[in-house]
Amino acid sequence: MKKILRKLLLGNVTNLRDSKLNPIQKRIQNIKAIWNNDHQDDNGIEKIVRLLLSSSQLIFPGIYIKYLASKKGTEYEDLAMDFYILTKVAMPLLIISNHWQQFPVVLGMMIYVMLETVLYIPTLIFASDLFARPRSYKRSMLLLFFNYLEIVFGFAVLYSTGNYLNHPINHWFDAVYFSMVTSSTIGFGDLYPVQTFGKALVMTQSLLVLMFVVLFLNFYSTKIDSKGYFEKRKRTKQTFLLFLNLP
Repeated sequence: MKKILRKLLLGNVTNLRDSKLNPIQKRIQNIKAIWNNDHQDDNGIEKIVRLLLSSSQLIFPGIYIKYLASKKGTEYEDLAMDFYILTKVAMPLLIISNHWQQFPVVLGMMIYVMLETVLYIPTLIFASDLFARPRSYKRSMLLLFFNYLEIVFGFAVLYSTGNYLNHPINHWFDAVYFSMVTSSTIGFGDLYPVQTFGKALVMTQSLLVLMFVVLFLNFYSTKIDSKGYFEKRKRTKQTFLLFLNLP
């Protein structure tokens, strides 16, 4: 049973890192690369934003979890981050279903780890000058989906902290429902914000969803390299069409 779980969770363990630099060193090198204009000749507000985004990851626990797990190998680093992301997805659901949002410390912890996800998305796009391509774009897409769920559930907790909507939230699932409807930009009209803070939350969530779905998802979807059956058929078709165009 232990071998089965090991194979399922870790695959082929190499116990080797892809780079001599650990995740913290990579992040510091990335900041230096932006500062020295090693890969992009930017200045002014663009450079300031890129430096702030790249540096922000050092104040969150994710990079330190990667650092500790990377000592055992790349596979362990990936597994640690999988569990960490799933924990961040489950946290707001536990908070809202148990009414823990009334405790400022618990609510602050959730906002803190959610802010890591909010800042990580633009960091990966605009401020990763030194990072190599991920080992699997499909895995990155899957983790992106869980990041999206974390944002949806996190905003559901925020909606439930006060009477910001036209109807009071009598059940925790109503907050999740409204957050999901808002994130999907459907807007049925049965629930809508009536207070300024509620409107600000909806506006913020809408901007984040735009960043997730339109920008980041498109950024990754163009880089997925499939090696399955349909890819073989695609290559066969391309070869056939090339043959037809021969003189």
